[in-house]
Amino acid sequence: MPQVRIIAKNFMDMVAALPAMKLDILYENPFICEAILRSLPPLAKKYVTQMLFSEGSITAKLLEEWVLPDGSTKHRVSIDRLVQLRIFTESVESGRKKEKSYRLNPTFQANLQKRITTGGVLPREPMPPSLTGRLPSLEELEKYALEQWECFLLHLINSGQAEKVTSFSPSMMRVFQRGLLSQSKDPKLTESGFQFLLMETNAQLWYIIREYISNSEERGVDPVDLISFLLELSFHMTGKAYNLNTLTDVQRSTLSDLADLGLVKLQKGRNDSWFIPTKLATNLSVSLADSSTRKQGSIVVETNFRVYEYSASKLHSEILRLFSRVEYHLPNLIVAAITKENLYGAFENGITADQIVSFLQQNAHPRVAQRTPSVPENVTDQIRLWETDLNRVEMSPAHLYDDFHSREVFEAACDLAREWSGLLWEDSDKMRVVVKAEIHQNMRDFIRGQRQ
Repeated sequence: MPQVRIIAKNFMDMVAALPAMKLDILYENPFICEAILRSLPPLAKKYVTQMLFSEGSITAKLLEEWVLPDGSTKHRVSIDRLVQLRIFTESVESGRKKEKSYRLNPTFQANLQKRITTGGVLPREPMPPSLTGRLPSLEELEKYALEQWECFLLHLINSGQAEKVTSFSPSMMRVFQRGLLSQSKDPKLTESGFQFLLMETNAQLWYIIREYISNSEERGVDPVDLISFLLELSFHMTGKAYNLNTLTDVQRSTLSDLADLGLVKLQKGRNDSWFIPTKLATNLSVSLADSSTRKQGSIVVETNFRVYEYSASKLHSEILRLFSRVEYHLPNLIVAAITKENLYGAFENGITADQIVSFLQQNAHPRVAQRTPSVPENVTDQIRLWETDLNRVEMSPAHLYDDFHSREVFEAACDLAREWSGLLWEDSDKMRVVVKAEIHQNMRDFIRGQRQ
């Protein structure tokens, strides 16, 4: 989905904004170098891999010759990204032409070479089964991660619907809710919040992690340490146990937060404690580059505006409730109806008709996803028409005056209302006029003055 690319780009913008010294600290880790390489545009990856084992610099003119004429825009984007991340250092050769040239960051180059040729060694090795005993199976771990993530999302949408209580502090929950909920006494999902719910899980995760990193300095944590640990965590093995004693205090605190998100599972033994990464954690660096994955849909929309979602998830039910009326919630089926009233509520909350239609299309059940269109046209057309109808009517406070003692006073009042840009409606026959609330006091004073 396009949102994955946007979130990944925003995360890499955070990395690019780090001071040069801190970027070099990041690049001292071979695994971080590989994660950064994965995040680059395809053309940028080509430049890095072709220059990886060569010494010296490459002129800008020579680099342009590696690209077909129609790829000039992608070429500029790739060069800009490499320079922003300090993977490329730019120099201008002295002489008449003053030609630009580029070379790889020596720290990045050396450590990426090490990762590719020797594989590199992670700071910690999995614990032996003799110390941990039986660990959760991959199926159990995936179920745990899904439950934790859905519980967290339910807390964002409606904490009353979540079965578990997270250990996040109120201040930490506000960090995660930033931009997703309106800042009011009765917080509601914003347009960005609804877009967030439409994203793939990896994109949602990177959004949350980006906010988590952005807030790190307020918690006294260096964002470089946090970025390094999160990217490094993605190279661990799913389902393996890693000793918590190998971590710093900051990393242990981070893992406690990640456990609530479903990225890791924390366990204790008699003598040791350990963490077990789930797929959410080990797919982190992959999700920076891979935006082609698409979860299998489960929604069927009928021409009578009925919606059937083959799911037992409370989260899915709450998402449907944002723009439809949920009628039944069976063990493996949610039945809802798209109604005018529910759609009006969605529109008032900033959700657009196009977002709703896009959501239904993207999450269509495989059997209906093969059809064209996957959502009946009468349903999509009606959703858009109801949005148009709502936008045609504008509600504003107003006042009606209908007891004028003479036509002269009535006409003078209408003229003043026009002059003050507050006239909404007038009936000359019955001498009635409706004006905007902001000119009510002036209008009342004028009429009272005419009666004296």
